Amino acid sequence: MGYYKNISLEKGMYSAPGKTFSQVLEDLDHSEDYRGTPLEGLDAYQRQLMRYGIRVSGPGSDTVESFFGCVGSAALFPEYVARAVRQGMEAGTKAADICATVTNIQGVDHRTIQAGAGGHDLKPVAEGAQLPSTTIQTSKSLVNLHKRGRMLVASYEALRFQKLDLFTVTLRQIGAYISAAQMQDAVDTLINGDGAVSGTAFTPGTPDYADLVGLWGRLAPYSLNTLLAGTDAMQKLLNVPEFKDAQAGMVFQATGQPVTPLGAKLVHVPTMEAGRILALDKSCALEMVQAGDIVTDYDKLIDRQLDRAAISCTAGFARIFAGAAQGLSYTAE
Repeated sequence: MGYYKNISLEKGMYSAPGKTFSQVLEDLDHSEDYRGTPLEGLDAYQRQLMRYGIRVSGPGSDTVESFFGCVGSAALFPEYVARAVRQGMEAGTKAADICATVTNIQGVDHRTIQAGAGGHDLKPVAEGAQLPSTTIQTSKSLVNLHKRGRMLVASYEALRFQKLDLFTVTLRQIGAYISAAQMQDAVDTLINGDGAVSGTAFTPGTPDYADLVGLWGRLAPYSLNTLLAGTDAMQKLLNVPEFKDAQAGMVFQATGQPVTPLGAKLVHVPTMEAGRILALDKSCALEMVQAGDIVTDYDKLIDRQLDRAAISCTAGFARIFAGAAQGLSYTAE
């Protein structure tokens, strides 16, 4: 097959149970059918953009008005909005990057599981003796889900002649806001607990290199692979002499990614309270629970009723192993 399919596009494709608009399109127009063709590498949504001649990026991008030439192309507009918002969410470190797993649910209620390691005794088990146990049970409380998003307020007349490339920049900022809000939710869960598992214990410090080594020791047998810090804490950490190592500095200057002497990823969380640093093993500290994907008021977007169109994402967080996070507190100046 060398050409895209002429699929009948309509609003109902956004309300398919358990599927996104892109997944519905993919079911109707499989990307595997395009191997060896000029359209290989494009997904079903991108092929529909080509069908209607809509270019959403680059110097030659079309205007917002290009989506509304007919009913079919108008149905593609909410997915364009969702994808642009998702680009903003994924541009930097997002909450999912510090979580051991992301659980997608259909609904608003979710009760996760909690695990108790049962100690870390590594002594051999004598013949006939009982093996150490790991207790897994249903959480005593539901995961608190938070709806994060923005209301897109603009008239179609104000946007119709705007280039999609420029409009995408605005939508990405909405995604960046949602991502930052979710990261703060994740940090709050680590610090204060989730109602079933207690929060993180904080040990007073300076901070200096010795404090970081102490965090590493207290986190054992878990691995210290992620450090979360607010702006004030980031400034203090980056001024620790060991952070000024020549090789680490070269990496920072080349990539913009700060490197810690302990090999952990240092994540800047601007909204995090000053005077606190979180160290965690991201492979087992936190679970992200997400209720669906990015949600848009697709009816309004398709009908060009942009005066108040909501864009949102609903997610929450739960602790897995309580000992997989440790904190350091200091007096902020």
